[in-house]
Amino acid sequence: MGAMPSPKPPAGPFTAADFQLVLLRRMADHNPGLVDDARRLLGASLTDMREANKRWQAMLHSPRARSAAARYRSVLGPPESTVARRIGDLDCEARLWPLPLWPDLRFEVLVAPDGVVWNEWLVRAPGAPGAAPRTVEDLVPWSCTVDEAARAFGPARPLQGTAPTRWGLAFTAPDRDGTAHEVVAEFTWGLLQRTATARPGPGAP
Repeated sequence: MGAMPSPKPPAGPFTAADFQLVLLRRMADHNPGLVDDARRLLGASLTDMREANKRWQAMLHSPRARSAAARYRSVLGPPESTVARRIGDLDCEARLWPLPLWPDLRFEVLVAPDGVVWNEWLVRAPGAPGAAPRTVEDLVPWSCTVDEAARAFGPARPLQGTAPTRWGLAFTAPDRDGTAHEVVAEFTWGLLQRTATARPGPGAP
């Protein structure tokens, strides 16, 4: 009988690099090429990305799982900045973390006064040049965030995403020739992934 295989060493702490792989794993469905380039920048393999996502899901569903707000602080460290935010009649706190893969963005977590996380996604970093798309041709993957697209082509109608970390927007935008198109834009973790366009019919406003 051959020697018993050595036990697999326990996984180390879940790091900010691991968290970026989790974000990439969700984006890979739409933009595998961009994700592969970003993964290589992190020095990670496909196996590393799958393992990071597996560990993240285990953290989310563990019976002893900490709160979402505490989990982000544990993985990403203290937030770079904390800003009071008012949404409608509700006050909350926006906590922002930098991520090396997207230096002009921040990972934003909106936390209610009772500690419950309301939202978690990528936003433009304070002071960074914002994206200002003007035509449908400007809407390339990873070029803008949900709020930037909504401001550029308002009024935009929010759409239910196909997964918990996905959002959609429907709006009208011109092409470079000035022809209006109905656009459905899909976002993952707040970052644009893909669009579908159609020209409005004859009766469209």
